[in-house]
Amino acid sequence: MLPALSLLAIACYLLASGLLARPLFGRALPATPAPLQRTALSVAVVAVLAHAGVLLGMHRGALDLHFFAALSLVACVVSALTLLVNLSRPVAAVGVIVFPLTALLVALDGFVAPATAPQPMDWQIKLHVTVALVAFSVLSIAAVLAIGLAIQERALRHRRFSPWMRALPPLTLSETLLFRLIAAGFALLTLTLITGVLFVGNLFGQHLVHKTVLSIVAWLVFGTLLYGRWRHGWRGRSAVNLTLIGMAVLVLAFFGSKFVLELILHRPMT
Repeated sequence: MLPALSLLAIACYLLASGLLARPLFGRALPATPAPLQRTALSVAVVAVLAHAGVLLGMHRGALDLHFFAALSLVACVVSALTLLVNLSRPVAAVGVIVFPLTALLVALDGFVAPATAPQPMDWQIKLHVTVALVAFSVLSIAAVLAIGLAIQERALRHRRFSPWMRALPPLTLSETLLFRLIAAGFALLTLTLITGVLFVGNLFGQHLVHKTVLSIVAWLVFGTLLYGRWRHGWRGRSAVNLTLIGMAVLVLAFFGSKFVLELILHRPMT
C-alpha cells in the first residue's frame, strides 16, 4: 500500500511540475494558461494528500526527525504552502522548482532510506518542532521567490524576456510577497527560538549547540533584512542575497549537523 502511495505522490508531483513547465519551453505562450495551471495545481493537491498519507503510514502518524524522514516532511509542508499561497497570489511557477524536488525526497525516503522509528516526544517538544518546520518551510518558499526575483532583475537589466521570465509574477508582486513571507517566517523562527528556550531541557547540549547557534545567526540575518527594508527600503540584489544567505544558514542549522551525525558518524541526533 505505502509503495503504491509513494509512487502516486511522485507521479503527481512530476506531472504537476510538467504541466506548469510545459509553456515555458515554447514561444507561443508567454505564461501558463489558466486552465492548464488549475489542472496542474489540482494534480499537486492529489500529490500532497498522497504524500501526507505516506508520511502518516510510514512513520506511524508521529513526527520522525531522522534525516530523510525530516526532509520528506519539510518538502510536504513546502508543497502544501505553495498551494495555499497560490490561492491568493499567482506564483504557480514556484511549483516548477518545488514539486520535482519534493518528488525526489519522497523517493529517497520511501525507497532508499533505511527504516526508522519515531522517537517519543512530549507535546512541548512536538510544538517546538512543528513551529520550526513551518518556519523553515515558509522561508524556503521565500528563498525560491528570491531566486525568481534575481532572474527577473537580471533579465530586465539585459532586456532578455524569455518565457521563463514572463512566467514569473510581476516584479513588484514578487518583491511584496517575498517580504511578506520573510516577515511570517521571521515571526515563526522567533517563536521557534522562544519555545526552544522554554521547552528544550539543554538547548546547548544533546548535539543541539550547532543548530541553536546557526538558528540564531539565521534569525539575525532575516531580522537585519526586515529592518533594512523598513528603515532604508532595501530591495533588489541586497534583499535576494540576504534571503539566500539566511536560508543557507538555516539549512545548515536544520540539516547540516543531522547529516553529519546520522549519515557520516552514525550517531542519533535528538
